[in-house]
Amino acid sequence: MMNQTPSIPSAAPGQMPCIVVLDDYEQAFDALADWQPVRERARLHIQTTPLKGAPLLELLSCADVLVLMRDRTPMMADLIAQLPRLKLVVFTGTRNLALDTAALATRGIPVCHTGWGPSKDSTAELTWALIMAAHKRLVENSNALMQSKPQEEGHWRTSHALLPMLKGETLGLVGLGEIGGRVARYAQAFGMEVLAWSPRMTAERAAEHGASFVDLDALLARSRIVSLHLVSAPQTHGLINAERLALMRPDSLLVNTSRSSLIDTEALLQALPQGRPAQVALDVFDAEPLPADDPLRHFPQALLSPHLGFVARPVFETFVQDVRECVLAWLTRDPLPRVLAP
Repeated sequence: MMNQTPSIPSAAPGQMPCIVVLDDYEQAFDALADWQPVRERARLHIQTTPLKGAPLLELLSCADVLVLMRDRTPMMADLIAQLPRLKLVVFTGTRNLALDTAALATRGIPVCHTGWGPSKDSTAELTWALIMAAHKRLVENSNALMQSKPQEEGHWRTSHALLPMLKGETLGLVGLGEIGGRVARYAQAFGMEVLAWSPRMTAERAAEHGASFVDLDALLARSRIVSLHLVSAPQTHGLINAERLALMRPDSLLVNTSRSSLIDTEALLQALPQGRPAQVALDVFDAEPLPADDPLRHFPQALLSPHLGFVARPVFETFVQDVRECVLAWLTRDPLPRVLAP
């Protein structure tokens, strides 16, 4: 059902351009903007479920304008070459690592992007939601309480009830940019020691955020909680590998709200039964939506959220309004806003 190709409002050849929006899982586009001015000038299709392979290609074959929600659907040279009508690409946010901008530039296809909105705040908030939920074992204890029966004498909490506090614990931040810096400030409010590392970190820059600069191995060995906040790049791919996972404390929590590529997933699957880390809290995955048979779903020490870091109404309001602005500018032949440099 998910891979069925939806129909696009029909039009006579050459009559109206076709605009396709992909991956609006949140159904935000219709909810957060008035698309009537666009629909008066174009056929608009908003796709709310994932598509791959032939159904995706069939849908995109008519597209004059393609709107991408982040990098949920990779748009690389081989797929772009099969879209002869394509004239404009718009993506949400300011960076899309799954978009072949060089292939688009070769064909002279402009690329526009949106603003971010308060996505850094949203992701930092989710990071702390995951830290608190995992650290306090909220899911396990809530489930035990909700599933217990009055006659089950003493069935009140799980065995995970005598929990440590955050105060006095150590948080290790792998990456101390806009999101990592926010997470560091929150940690200080809890009375935590903060360690930080990144490929270009200096002691002075760490100190500006109230953190201590240490090398990555020391950070992993000392931190009760490790949170990842690096961008995806070739040099960071698989950064947290089997050797580094083995350095982590036996009571550690590994949190990732950045990119799944930072962690060697196969190594993590091997490490979790060994208890290093003791827990993991993940918002990002190698395949999204997470497949039903993904082994991560079967680890009781894993807390998983469905890539919610940037999913907040104020963020999506920026995304949708900026996409509408780009599309209308193209339809009315006005200058395109926020054009990505080739």
